[in-house]
Amino acid sequence: MTRRYFGGFQYPVNRLLMLSFILQILGCKPKAENTSSEVNPLWYRNSIIYNLDVDIFKDSDEDGIGDFNGLQEKLPYLDSLGVEVIWLSPFQPTPDKDDGYDVTDYYSIDPRLGTMNEFDAFICEAKKRNIKIVMDMVLNHTSIEHPWYAKARTDSSGQFKSRYVWSSTKPKDFDKGMVFEGVQTETWTYDEVAKSYYFHRFYDFQPDLNYQNKTVQQEAIKILQFWSKKGIKGFRLDAVPFIIDVPESGAAEPSKMFGILDSIVSGAKSIDSQTLLLGEANVAPKENVEYFGEKGNRLQMMFNFYANQYLFYAMADEKVSTFTQALNETRDKPGPSQWAYFLRNHDEIDLGRLSKSQRNKVYEKFGPEGNMQLYNRGIRRRLAPMLSSPEKIKMAYSVLYSLPGAPVIRSGEEIGMGDDLTLAERLSVRTPMQWNKEKNAGFSNAQKTIRPVISMGKYAYQKVNVADESVDQHSLLNYIKRLIEVRRSLPEIGTADWQIMDLKNDAVFAIEYRSPNGKVIILHNFSGKALEVTLPLTGKEMVLIGRKEVVGKGEIYLAAYGQLWLKS
Repeated sequence: MTRRYFGGFQYPVNRLLMLSFILQILGCKPKAENTSSEVNPLWYRNSIIYNLDVDIFKDSDEDGIGDFNGLQEKLPYLDSLGVEVIWLSPFQPTPDKDDGYDVTDYYSIDPRLGTMNEFDAFICEAKKRNIKIVMDMVLNHTSIEHPWYAKARTDSSGQFKSRYVWSSTKPKDFDKGMVFEGVQTETWTYDEVAKSYYFHRFYDFQPDLNYQNKTVQQEAIKILQFWSKKGIKGFRLDAVPFIIDVPESGAAEPSKMFGILDSIVSGAKSIDSQTLLLGEANVAPKENVEYFGEKGNRLQMMFNFYANQYLFYAMADEKVSTFTQALNETRDKPGPSQWAYFLRNHDEIDLGRLSKSQRNKVYEKFGPEGNMQLYNRGIRRRLAPMLSSPEKIKMAYSVLYSLPGAPVIRSGEEIGMGDDLTLAERLSVRTPMQWNKEKNAGFSNAQKTIRPVISMGKYAYQKVNVADESVDQHSLLNYIKRLIEVRRSLPEIGTADWQIMDLKNDAVFAIEYRSPNGKVIILHNFSGKALEVTLPLTGKEMVLIGRKEVVGKGEIYLAAYGQLWLKS
């Protein structure tokens, strides 16, 4: 078999590679010019978003590592699921000490995942299916192996050294402000070559960039513009609050440089005015407006971590009042702005904003063992093993797709994949996708895969996989397909006014949307017991999901963990 070589790795040439070259010849490569006319200016407000890691999604060349050709092969599956946006976790060159979040080159593709031509072919094929691509962009820090840092260590001119944050003496708060509490011991580490301490919010092999340096700001914009020209429609900005920190002002409550967001956003949008900037900013509700911008001119979308934490507390406590309060506290936002809601993502469930007693309640229900917990604030498990009950899992996803924003789902969650707690830290929820019962779950034919496929227990790939669930009408996969289908038919959920309905029962989450097209009312029973609630009905409501069972005058019966979607 013919092989090609990149950085010491061998990769067999396959049919998909030949197809990618043909697509280039046919002119399918995304063009560099502005493509703003292609989509609605607020396309992101109602998008169905799917997050995946290329390296664990589908391997096409039998080296045990997923790649862009494999991902392209699986686009029909994502299309059939109803996915409108794929958010790709980092895929740039990396030593891979932090699963790709330690970048060594912002302008190329990790050679293990393919070539730039193969990436272009993937973008082209996704575009044919009207699927937009958002990429993870790690601008807060680089790998310690990045050429910038290598030059910074011996830089007497300051040209490169000033791209990072340094101190000639050990700061008093050197052991404060760690992201990975319990794993990290410091945020300032001594560099023997530079003879200085460098700052790092994350691991010591991820030095923070200095955004007080205009050159760094310009480099960030240049990077975003490069990928925008390649056809990327948006960027999930990693660790946004740390990008705009002023480290010298202290780790506990640092000063913020919000103006940097203005520069980055305007620079990114100069190629395509509809480019999405989706921020990872786990901040208090009072801070949201600073990140969105008063007129929605900064980050167009942020993950609603605040509501997510109270959602898990509500599922643990089986009472919804704190969750509905969190939704109301994050209600106010500029008109163009939008929330991204999620259940599980590629990280731990962060419970840091809950009180100690609330957090302990969630631990007790969903992560009672020490190895299930992480960083003194979170849980490193997937949703299915946490909730355990199939009906509760379906209820949770029904809640997700009913919330007033864009729903985000992590790959594998749609089939109820499990976790591997023998893997370190966050890798427990980053195991290869389970496609079928064949070798390595259909992910790869290699003898050894980048990470072990779950092959034992209740969530083994022989029991949980796409192929089996596709033909089971009662499966979680087909239920989520139905949720997505209904959600896409109701654009008012992401755009219309909404209110939480008070049905005098703290186990029931009821939300109503009103638009010129009528009303949508969605009920969820967070309790493991069946109950009845009084709901004013006209009798003309159409049932979209669930079963409307009237047991008395205006009384609706809800099964344990039941859900009911009505439209009138």
